[in-house]
Amino acid sequence: QVQLAESGGRLVQAGGSLRLSCAASGRTFSSYAMGWFRQAPGKEREFVAYITWSGGNTDYADSVKGRFTISRDNANHTVYLQMNSLKPEDTAVYSCAAKSRVGVQSSPRNYDYWGQGTQVTVSS
Repeated sequence: QVQLAESGGRLVQAGGSLRLSCAASGRTFSSYAMGWFRQAPGKEREFVAYITWSGGNTDYADSVKGRFTISRDNANHTVYLQMNSLKPEDTAVYSCAAKSRVGVQSSPRNYDYWGQGTQVTVSS
């Protein structure tokens, strides 16, 4: 089992940067692929980024490609989301999730464990 805890969310101006962290407990962390999702008020949860267990492959939503970077440190059981050139439409609760199921990485249904989320607010 894996427990996840996100941190790093806050209020930031448009054009600014933030780095979110997702700390994982459990010795099996390195065997999980990891994803970041976000959910804005009144909207469905949306895929943001994905990274394989080794960190060798990543994937991004088109809306964040070129601005966000996902990375992981298996030794420290942490996944990061570096967010640059932030826009007001990036405002949402950001959650990390651990995936071991077969299936597309952009579907929340294919993830086993979720964190509580951290609020990111981008002001215009």
